Amino acid sequence: MLVDSFGRTIDYMRISVTERCNFRCAYCMPNTPMDIGDESQDVPLDSVLNFIKVAISEGVKKIRITGGEPLLRSKIVEFIANICKIAPEIDIALTTNAFLLAPLAQNLKDAGLKRINISLDSLRRDNIKCISKRDGLDKILLGIQAAHKVGLKIKLNMVPLRGINEYEIVEILEYAIRLDVMVRYIEFMENTYAKSGIVGLKLPEILEHIRKKYPISLFEKEIFGPATLFKIPKQSLKEKLDCILERDYVFGVIAPHNDDFCKTCNRIRLSSEGKLIPCLYHENAIDIKEAMLQGNTQEILERLKLCIQTKPEKNDWNEDSISKRAFYQTGG
Repeated sequence: MLVDSFGRTIDYMRISVTERCNFRCAYCMPNTPMDIGDESQDVPLDSVLNFIKVAISEGVKKIRITGGEPLLRSKIVEFIANICKIAPEIDIALTTNAFLLAPLAQNLKDAGLKRINISLDSLRRDNIKCISKRDGLDKILLGIQAAHKVGLKIKLNMVPLRGINEYEIVEILEYAIRLDVMVRYIEFMENTYAKSGIVGLKLPEILEHIRKKYPISLFEKEIFGPATLFKIPKQSLKEKLDCILERDYVFGVIAPHNDDFCKTCNRIRLSSEGKLIPCLYHENAIDIKEAMLQGNTQEILERLKLCIQTKPEKNDWNEDSISKRAFYQTGG
């Protein structure tokens, strides 16, 4: 079992398999060249598996595959299948922009993928192009539909940005309600790679948009997740959206600027460069690439435990603090 200095059990790994991405989102990597590299520069997936085997043996129960865009890896389906062979009971998920998802959805499900988080920052073509520099709405929606059809558990993620997509908060909420999937609004995390001048909405502002149409109440804080959950009464959905659900609808807000965001943090990250990252905000990291490439189990374990020991109590996000992390390398 992996336990940090503050008594938190670390049983969740976020693993970035590439820094390459086919989008250039304003809040992530808008000025990064499109030819950021090719697959030969990514850490081999077999080497990443060397790390995963050790992590699972130490009690890790949940793995999320991220990027960049993880579906750019040519053997991503085989990689997920191999993880499931190591530990069939593992909770394995993937985060994607869904542009390449539709033709892969069934294969990913068959390989053992259980859950998928999909970035959906807008339902308007011009806004998608503005945010991501890609005319990708049609393929994103096809990807969502395909994942839904094959039975993957879906969460939609939206980053509300002032003056760009903030007036779609309710629109995306209602799209998620009709699809009967959870939407989570993510506060923009200030970082040096983001487009200059963009401003994200904080939790109270996000809730204010929704309250203009729907009554909402606090549901709970995810025990082992980053979101604070809220609910909308099913009767209100029937009256205002003509949508019949058998239960209240629950949505989430991920608010790293809040003081309690880090209290139940149970995760660390492996970057696409082969570095272990104990906290998304802080810049410290532990290089584990060579140990993975060599399959040196003891060295992997020692560096993993060192990462856990150096995990800080909380991040330092605030109005005047900007992270120097490249989220496309760490997976956000």
